[in-house]
Amino acid sequence: MASLLITNIRQLVNVREQTAVLRGSQLAQLPCIDNAYLIIEDDTVAGHGRMEDVPKGKFSSTHTFDAAGGSVLPAWCDSHTHTVFAASREEEFVYKIRGMSYADIAAKGGGILNSARKLNDAPEDLLFNQAWARLDELSKLGTGAIEIKSGYGLTVEGELKMLRVIKKLKERSGLSIKATFLGAHTYPQEYKSNHQGYIDSIIKDMLPVIAREKLADYIDVFCEEGFFSPEETALICKAGMAHGLKPKIHANQLHLSQGTQVGVKLGAISVDHLETMDEDAIQALAHSNTIGTLLPTAAFFLRMPFQPARALIDAGCAIALASDFNPGSSPSGNMNLVVAMSCIQMKMLPEEAINAATLNGAYAMELGQELGSITIGKKASLILTKPIPSLAYYPYAFGSNLIDKVMIKGEWL
Repeated sequence: MASLLITNIRQLVNVREQTAVLRGSQLAQLPCIDNAYLIIEDDTVAGHGRMEDVPKGKFSSTHTFDAAGGSVLPAWCDSHTHTVFAASREEEFVYKIRGMSYADIAAKGGGILNSARKLNDAPEDLLFNQAWARLDELSKLGTGAIEIKSGYGLTVEGELKMLRVIKKLKERSGLSIKATFLGAHTYPQEYKSNHQGYIDSIIKDMLPVIAREKLADYIDVFCEEGFFSPEETALICKAGMAHGLKPKIHANQLHLSQGTQVGVKLGAISVDHLETMDEDAIQALAHSNTIGTLLPTAAFFLRMPFQPARALIDAGCAIALASDFNPGSSPSGNMNLVVAMSCIQMKMLPEEAINAATLNGAYAMELGQELGSITIGKKASLILTKPIPSLAYYPYAFGSNLIDKVMIKGEWL
């Protein structure tokens, strides 16, 4: 068994004996050990404590690594991304700067349908290689676990191609990866006047193959005005649940879509976005086991109001943070920026943001017993920071790269 002793850690962050989803005021509690050591055996956290308590002599044959005053955090757990896509969309970015609306851009062939067209034209190997390079970049930014959605295929062949790419990434990457089937992302052009026809294709043509080939862990629907209604969302999710897929819902992004309430009724793992919330939606989430996943960089990029994080936390909701990495509305998977933006724009405390981006993010992917905290028996997926004066400095200095090294399951990158 390979052992590693990391010494002289200024602050060992999010140290917990046992873990559960954090909600409300619990999010502000971030247990840390100052002047710490950490023991890793193979890919697993095996021990920790204060430097003066390092067991003498026990580690004479152990590799040691001097953290030199850097702090150690659990790796980020990014529970909402669209990392598999064929091409960027910076031309639409310029259109928006020039004042074009989403509808105008869509009329020019832009938006989700633009990504779908390019993805369907792209060979599977190209999609894999592009996504592999993105995962490499994200891991170096501290992401240790990631959820990846389909949804840019919008055809039987395209959706299955995306999910097969994600399955291959799962098999080959050191990151912990979860796959989500988002065939109900929007309606393809050919089904614009035949919504039921596309829903039938999802249920009858896509889901049986996805279940047979074990291509997804979750099913997701964009519950929004002009996209999928609450009734359609429930219908599609229940069809996925019949095949063993658990629901995660794009909810309340642009309007009070009832997506949050639908997700709660279905027992969804998470409802994501939540830019547009009223008291009824907040209370429904607060009195459920569903996690509310906030995506501040999407709101930032789209110049939308940020999610009401303080109202959600104060009501007792369980909150996670994720990047929504995608080519149209959040072309960054940098979770360090997500954490900083959550503090700056959503008034989350640094402790709340770190908990939401680590432990609750892990639970939003059902990985809470494996990742998200420094807990004996969990995987050693870690961020070692450069020496920083305090934990609050991490989101405060949002423009600086404060990561020294990243470890994924016991291996330094």
